[in-house]
Amino acid sequence: MRLLTKDASGLLLAFIIVILSAGILIGVFTLRSNPVDEALSGNRVINILFIIEDEKMPLSTYALMYYPPTRRAAVFDIPGELGLLLTKINRVDRIDRVYDHSRISSYEVEVEKLLGIEINFSIVITKEKLISLVDLLEGVELFIPSPVSYRDENELIMFPSGITVLDGDKAGVYITYSLGDEELEMGVFRRQRFFQGLLDRWLRVNDILQNKDAARIYYSFFKTGMNQRTMMRLFDELSHIDTSRFNIQSVGGNLREVSGQTLIIPHWDGSLVKEIVRQTLGTLTREVEGSMNERTPTVEVLNGTAITGLAGRTAEMLRSFGFDVISIGNADRNNYDSTLIIHRSGDDGMLNDFAGVIRCTNIRRELSLQEQAELDDMQSFVTGNFSPQSFEYKADFTLIIGRNFNGRYVVGN
Repeated sequence: MRLLTKDASGLLLAFIIVILSAGILIGVFTLRSNPVDEALSGNRVINILFIIEDEKMPLSTYALMYYPPTRRAAVFDIPGELGLLLTKINRVDRIDRVYDHSRISSYEVEVEKLLGIEINFSIVITKEKLISLVDLLEGVELFIPSPVSYRDENELIMFPSGITVLDGDKAGVYITYSLGDEELEMGVFRRQRFFQGLLDRWLRVNDILQNKDAARIYYSFFKTGMNQRTMMRLFDELSHIDTSRFNIQSVGGNLREVSGQTLIIPHWDGSLVKEIVRQTLGTLTREVEGSMNERTPTVEVLNGTAITGLAGRTAEMLRSFGFDVISIGNADRNNYDSTLIIHRSGDDGMLNDFAGVIRCTNIRRELSLQEQAELDDMQSFVTGNFSPQSFEYKADFTLIIGRNFNGRYVVGN
C-alpha cells in the first residue's frame, strides 16, 4: 500500500512538472514570437491600414504597403464616398457604410477586396487622440501654399503660407475645416499632405517613442489588434521608410448618382485599382541599382485623336499609377492611327514600366537633356565654336494618343 501511494505521488509530481514545463515553454515562445517578425521572415509586403476617425466615422483611410528588403513604401488613399457592391449589405453604397468603430473587420474586408491585398495590421486613431499624438511628437511640419483664415465657433485660426509646424489643436482644425468655395479635391489633398507629414515626423522620432514610459502613453492613443510590443516593433521597422520618396495615390473613379447620393465608382469596375496596386507592388519589390528608377517619371500627354477630353482622362489614369503628368494638350494633328511613346529618360527599366501600363510597343527614342548637352559639348570642342546654351525641359516621356488607344490600353499595336 505504501509502495502504491509512493508511486502515485511520484507520478503526480512528474505530471505537475511536465505541465509547468509546457506552460513555461509556451510562455517563452509567445513572448519571443511577434507577428511583425513573422512577416519580416517571409520577405513579404506588409500592409497596414491607418484610419483617422471623426465622430466614429473614417475621416481618412490610408493603406500603407511596405517591403522590408528594399525599404520602399507606397500609400493609397481610400475615400469614404467610394461606391462599391458591399457584401455585408448586398447593395452598391459608400464603402464607409459598413464601418463600425467598435469592430472594423467588415470595413477591412471591403478594403482588401478593393485593393486585392491582405491587411496585416490596422491602426485607428480618433481626431481627439490625434491632437494628443501631434503634441507628443512636438508638432507636424507642413508646407502650406497659400495663407488660410478659418473661424470656428470660438476663434479665428490662421494658417500662414510657407513651411509651418502645426501643434495638436491646429492639426485637428487643419484636417477637418471646410471653406465654402473650396473644391472637394483640395480637402482630400490637404489631408494627404498632413498624413505624409505626420508619418514623417512619427517615424523620425521613433527612437524616442521606443522609450518604455513614452511607449505606454503613445500606445494608449490607438485602437489596434496589436499589443504594445508588436506595434513598437512594427514602427521600428517602418522607421526605415524615406517618406519624401513616395506620393499618396488616390483611389479614383467616375462620379455617379446612386440612390440619391454622389458616389465615386472605380474605373473599369475596380479592375484598374487592382492593376495599379499590382504595378505598385512590383515597383516596391524590384531590386534596382543606381538612382534612375528611384525618381518619379515625368510624362507629357498629347491627344492625337478627335475624342474630346481623352488626354485629360488618360493623364488621370497615369497619375493613379504614380507617374508625374506635367502637361496635357493636343498633338500636332488629330488623326494618329497608332499611339506613340517618345522616350527621353535614358532608362530602359523606366520605359518598360511606362509602356507596360498601357501596353504600347510603338516607341521612338530621343536624346535626353543630359545626352544632348554632352553631344553639343563634344561638337563645340571639335569645332571650337563655344556658345551659351539654353535647354527647354522635356518630360521623360511624351505620349501621343492614337486611334488604337481605348482609354486604358493600346490595342492591335
